[in-house]
Amino acid sequence: MKQYLIKPGSRIDLDEWDPSDNSAFDGDKKSAQENLQELNDELSNLQELFFAEHKHKLLIILQGVDTSGKDGAIEHVFRGVNPQGVRVANFKVPTQEELDHDYLWRIHKQTPAKGEIVIFNRSHYEDVLVARIHELVPKKIWSRRYDQINNFERLLANEGTIILKFFLHIDLEEQKKRLQARLDDPTKRWKFRTGDLKERQLWPEYKKAFEDALTKTSTDWAPWYIVPANRKWFRNLVIGTTLVDTLKGLDMRYPEPEENLDNVVIE
Repeated sequence: MKQYLIKPGSRIDLDEWDPSDNSAFDGDKKSAQENLQELNDELSNLQELFFAEHKHKLLIILQGVDTSGKDGAIEHVFRGVNPQGVRVANFKVPTQEELDHDYLWRIHKQTPAKGEIVIFNRSHYEDVLVARIHELVPKKIWSRRYDQINNFERLLANEGTIILKFFLHIDLEEQKKRLQARLDDPTKRWKFRTGDLKERQLWPEYKKAFEDALTKTSTDWAPWYIVPANRKWFRNLVIGTTLVDTLKGLDMRYPEPEENLDNVVIE
């Protein structure tokens, strides 16, 4: 999966990253789904161990344009994990209380505790994306947030949080197909908002904003992965494989049991 990892200091041009790429997997969709099931089983076991050891914290950040597949990735990659140790945090329009604090206040409260995996479905990066594009704050404010975000994530990392950030990369044509599918399917139409079409018209602005965010905030302690997401099954494989490899690398151990348990008789 290293081919999708952004090396810190690299300048990102998304035109150079193919959203339909699936070169990291030698197989078809059916075999990919079988592979994903194996990853699900492995991730479930690793997550149980992660929770039991109660030593590490894992933060997963998912970003992308509308319909890029954040919800789908969560549903398919984390299928079968124990909800006791995995939590999803969604960040909607800030409440008045949140607006009365700094923009990272509501984010920090949702970061993982020891033994916990937290998935951010959107995140503090909205404050250098939506806030920038819709001019919710002046440029002099959002432009300094890149360094603030890097320092915030460095703090989390220094305090023991493992951070993985995934940008789900789709193209304009794929977004069109997915928006049309929402509109045509009665069970998905509730997700469709006419405002999505207005946001779609801002595609060039979003592309530039994402490129700047990926360039300025992929660090050694909180790297970004650009995930080719036109193919949903491949998106899931990239994320699932990266998570499993990361957890395996922690060399985790179950806590030591009480002494003399071999002599315990349950009557």
